[in-house]
Amino acid sequence: MILSDKRILEEIENGSIVIQPFDRKCLGTNSYDVHLGKYLATYADRVLDAKKHNEIQHFEIPEDGFVLEPNTLYLGVTQEYTETHKHVPFLEGKSSTGRLGIDIHATAGKGDVGFCNTWTLEISVAQPVRVYAGMPIGQLIYFAVEGEIETFYNTKGNAKYNGKTIRPVESMMWKNNF
Repeated sequence: MILSDKRILEEIENGSIVIQPFDRKCLGTNSYDVHLGKYLATYADRVLDAKKHNEIQHFEIPEDGFVLEPNTLYLGVTQEYTETHKHVPFLEGKSSTGRLGIDIHATAGKGDVGFCNTWTLEISVAQPVRVYAGMPIGQLIYFAVEGEIETFYNTKGNAKYNGKTIRPVESMMWKNNF
């Protein structure tokens, strides 16, 4: 079950959903619009290695925007810090973003119950497109959870993305044993 706008507001009121900053104008019928933060990052190496810590280089989006180019993976971040204590958040692109040829996540659209952070975006584009800090970039949709939660994401000892950040975070795949 997807939460409605009224239900999202109720959950914010009781503290089970946190969105900071929160702007009532960003609340849709059954979603909440999130915005591109001011930082982007790219990987330092062109060839990435899943068993290696691949370093990234952060940079700030200038006032006049930044042109994203095809064939490059950009890591972005949402302006919004979120917490979800009873629901499963899904981050999806907005149709207006998609119509510009911008994909905001390669595979990681679902958050876990207990995720408390900004969202790192895995951005790719179909053709060159100029983006701006603060532009609407996606929308959060919240699903109800069936059953009790045994371990919340923010209490997992092996959770790789618990450190609060305002910048995009690189892949931590290298921390897995395989």
